[in-house]
Amino acid sequence: MYALYLTHPQVIVDPGTPVPRWRLSDDGRARAQRFARAALARGIKRMVSSHETKALETASILAAANGAAVEALDGFEENDRSSTGYVPHKRFLQLRETFFGRPDQSVEGWESAGHAQRRIVLAAMAVLQGHDAREPIAFVGHGAVGTLLKCHFGKRSIAMVEDQPDGGGNTFMVRLADLHLISDWMPMESFSAYGVNASR
Repeated sequence: MYALYLTHPQVIVDPGTPVPRWRLSDDGRARAQRFARAALARGIKRMVSSHETKALETASILAAANGAAVEALDGFEENDRSSTGYVPHKRFLQLRETFFGRPDQSVEGWESAGHAQRRIVLAAMAVLQGHDAREPIAFVGHGAVGTLLKCHFGKRSIAMVEDQPDGGGNTFMVRLADLHLISDWMPMESFSAYGVNASR
């Protein structure tokens, strides 16, 4: 069976609100609702989310469609960027490039990529070690830490090229039997057509 990692789709950008409390936009919510009807999403028996509002909202939409409970657990939050808070998009892209390009260094006080990878890998493995590999599971979270987790399962070096496509609402799949990465990032709309048999 399979594990999905899903990033939250579009959010309402509100510079006056701490980023972890940003909510899904109408477009983001609609995308999540459509994805919830996909065969792979309907088959999920367990839903693990970060504590951040936008991830919890995404997980709750999926859970409402398939009856799975949502578990909000520590360790799945986005890389800590509280040292800068919200920054304009152009500046954010510059910081993100340095974040992936120098994984052992902090970028203007941000949590380093190396530290964030160790954190999310430990959190994911703690869940998977106690999970029945015959049951599908989904992790709902964020782009940067999701990329770091993908690099771990794919045995790839941390690099900007591994990051999710713009816009959020992307997912990748891991085979539970051997924790092998079996798909790269793809938009949730493309993933909706992914065959269930490909996950076995």
